[in-house]
Amino acid sequence: MSFAPEPPFVHGAPPTASSGTAILLCNLGTPDAPTATALRRYLAEFLSDPRVVEIPRLAWWLILHGIILRTRPKRSAAKYASIWMDEGSPLKVWTQKQAVMLRGYLATRGHIVEVRHAMRYGNPSIASQLNQLKIEGANRILVLPCYPQYSATTTASVFDAVYHWAARTRQIPEFRFVNHYHDAPSYINALADKIRTHWRHHDQAGQLVMSFHGVPERTLKLGDPYHCECQKTARLLAEELGLPEDRYRVTFQSRFGKAKWLQPYTEPTLVKLAQAGVQRVDVVCPGFTGDCLETLEEISMQGRDAFLKAGGKEFHYIECLNDSPLWIAALADFSVQHLAGWPTQGLADHQALAASRTAAMALGAKR
Repeated sequence: MSFAPEPPFVHGAPPTASSGTAILLCNLGTPDAPTATALRRYLAEFLSDPRVVEIPRLAWWLILHGIILRTRPKRSAAKYASIWMDEGSPLKVWTQKQAVMLRGYLATRGHIVEVRHAMRYGNPSIASQLNQLKIEGANRILVLPCYPQYSATTTASVFDAVYHWAARTRQIPEFRFVNHYHDAPSYINALADKIRTHWRHHDQAGQLVMSFHGVPERTLKLGDPYHCECQKTARLLAEELGLPEDRYRVTFQSRFGKAKWLQPYTEPTLVKLAQAGVQRVDVVCPGFTGDCLETLEEISMQGRDAFLKAGGKEFHYIECLNDSPLWIAALADFSVQHLAGWPTQGLADHQALAASRTAAMALGAKR
């Protein structure tokens, strides 16, 4: 009789008396540098995910490796270089800051938990952060994606990465997952505050364009709730701002390939508004919680150029939530809600408690 070889489990350290609760704040990802080499590596990982590209694997592999990875990395590197910060990629910078601030905000509410950030594609990876949390004694982990609206292409892919790590891990922590918060009052309020703050400094435009990341239209027909959740976010945000229906537009950006994606598309909408005589537009991206290539380059640069060239006079991009205090407070709200019932004294406190119990037992044995 033959036996299958044992899977390559990540064994980790033997079980200990210490335990703790942690949060993993997950975002999409970013290349390590604005170079063609780094972009090729990043795009290969990103575009190989079957959640992102849902076409037959063999056909897509030929397209990806035969065409896309030969031509796109250089162009994408130039775009990233145009928005790169001294500290690195904007998305990574903002996500890291959000994790640090969230830890502090939770502490003020009496929840001493470790908060780490991770990227679905690129570094730090979800697997590497889970490994580190496990080493530090975390046995309860809340996975909090930075995607307000649920989509199989984003949220579910984060969960896939967690499941994949768990499949190779012998002692699996207890997990909880946040699916979405597209209609959470604190999220809507944080968005509205960002927009109102911009209007206090620049007055209010005749049209507010709410641009969400696009996905193929077929995902809606297959049951993905993303489109509906984007529409609800937009409606609630407009109500919070007191905007009538003729004062805002909902659009979708970042179309890739020739398939039909969710419409209307952002850039053509901006062009039509300018051609119709709209002099000024304000554009906000409610689905992005931190500024990134899609907001800083695609909207603030490309969208601006398209609007002005079509006859528009004034274009304003309203930055993402980033490190807004109201946004971090909203993240803390979601965290506290989903941490309910879990101990939140912190990994260090758990370890100290375990050590003190061990010392007490040893003292009792001596007596």
